[in-house]
This record gives sequence, structure tokens and C-alpha cells, in this order.
Amino acid sequence: MSGGREGTCRGRDVVKKSIAMRTVCAAIVVMSIAAVVALPGASQATTSAKKYYVSLGDSYSVGYQPSPTPGATSGYTGYVAKKLKYQLENFGCGGATTSSILNTVGCTGGFGPPAATDAVAYPTQTQIAAADAFLTAHPGQIGLITVSIGGNDVTSCASDPSPTTCVAAATGAITTNVTTLATDLRAAAGAGVPIVGLTYPDVLLGEWVYPTFPASSADQSLATASVTAFQTLINPALQKAYAAAGGTFVDVTSATGAYTPLTTLAKLSPYGKIPKAVVEVCKLTWFCQLGNIHANSKGYKDIGKLITKSLS
Repeated sequence: MSGGREGTCRGRDVVKKSIAMRTVCAAIVVMSIAAVVALPGASQATTSAKKYYVSLGDSYSVGYQPSPTPGATSGYTGYVAKKLKYQLENFGCGGATTSSILNTVGCTGGFGPPAATDAVAYPTQTQIAAADAFLTAHPGQIGLITVSIGGNDVTSCASDPSPTTCVAAATGAITTNVTTLATDLRAAAGAGVPIVGLTYPDVLLGEWVYPTFPASSADQSLATASVTAFQTLINPALQKAYAAAGGTFVDVTSATGAYTPLTTLAKLSPYGKIPKAVVEVCKLTWFCQLGNIHANSKGYKDIGKLITKSLS
């Protein structure tokens, strides 16, 4: 009888020890999970918020191309969004100026098209107000803001009797408006969000071959004046405005070879030897073929690369 009771007791002890061990093991597992979650970045890795790329501006920001079918494409924004793995929110509007981006409601009435990829509609707001509202509503989720604006402020200067004087007169408003724009974006996005302001390829260098080749002396003079306008007026104004808000300025004009002396020649079919700066703008935009100021697919991709490079 005593042996039976002893066996029973031992059996109970084994069960109790087994339950105790399972309890201890379960506690260890829970503590281990808690410790992992507590590691820096571990909780963020499992519940990380989506990052957004916010684009503002004119037809360059929406990626407009005139060929093969006129309309907006993904442009440089598509390249950047894919490269950074951010969700694109594109507020851009073709035809926008540094004034309309602050004051015109919606992307209508002579302005357009909106972006074809990830476009944001804002029928009752200005472009900057809509972008500011989005930024404010997504604290900690904004990975990048880019702005392409200012080109349409000086487009009419190409036909002015004194194009450089015309551009000089416009730069005051460009500086004031873009400073307001960049400052608003900074306030809405916060101090740590990259703001990248862009300029443009100097498409008017294409006057060297379009609409006629060899170019007239007047067309060559306009091409030459355009370099001066970008280098000494437009781009310094934009750079100053973005710097005021702690933004980065990407000089697309310089990066696409516009400042190469016009005496430096290179070959391009069917023209033969022409200024190397003209060759570059012919390769990256539609101007030499169609007289259109917009970048082609290669041009937009190259601008996208400049943006991502500026972030490193």
C-alpha cells in the first residue's frame, strides 16, 4: 500500500513539475518576445508607417511629353518614387507659375494637365494649400518633397526684344513667391524632411538648330542669351529661395551641360558639328525635334537621378 501511495505521489510530483516547467518556458518565450520588441527599431520594423513623396510644380513635375501621344507621363517623379520606395502624391499642374501655385484654385482654367501618375485632385484649394494640408495630416511619414516651378514665369521672355532684361524683371517675383512656397512647405512638413527645388534644362539652346538649321544670327543670339539668363538670374533666384527654407537646390541646367562653352563642338546627326551644350539639350528634350520645351524620357530619368543623388 505504501509503495502504491509513494508511486502516486511521485506521479503527481512529475505532473506538477511538468506544469511548472511549461509555465516557466512560456514565461521565457513571452519575455524573449518582449525583449525583441523593445530593441531599437524592432517595433518600427513591424509597424512602420508608409513613407510619402510629395511633388509640386508645373508640367515638368507632372512629366508632360508631347510625343508619341501628348500628355503626362510618370516623368522624374515615377523614377524617384520607385527608387526610394515611397508612395507618390503628385500635386503638380501643367502651366503653373510661381504665382498660380500660391493663388490659383484647382488645376483648371488654362492650367493643366494634372499628373498622370498618383495625381491628387484639389478642386477647392490652391496647389500649395492642398500640399500643406497633406503634409500636416501625415506627420513623420513624409520622406521627400520636390518642387519644379518658375519656368513659366519667364517663357514669354523668349519672344521679348530684350530677353535678358525681361528675365531680370521676373526674378524678383520668382524669389518672393518661391521663398513663400518653400517656407510654407517647411512649416507644414517639419525640419527633418528634405525639400528639393529644381530648375530646368536650357531648352532654348535648341534654337541653334530649330526651327531652321543653320540657325539665324537672331536664333543663335537667343540661345546664347538663355545661358546667361539661367546662370546669372533664374537659378540664383531659385537657389536663394529654397535655401531660405533649408531646402536643397538641384541645378539641372548645369548638370545637363548648358554651361559648356558654345565654342566646344560635338557631332550630332543630322547637323554635323554643333555646340556640345546644344547636343545635350537635343538628346534630353523635345526642343530640337519639335520645338517643345519638355524633357523626353531620358531627360526626366536623368533629372530623377539628380534628385536621388542630392539626398545622399
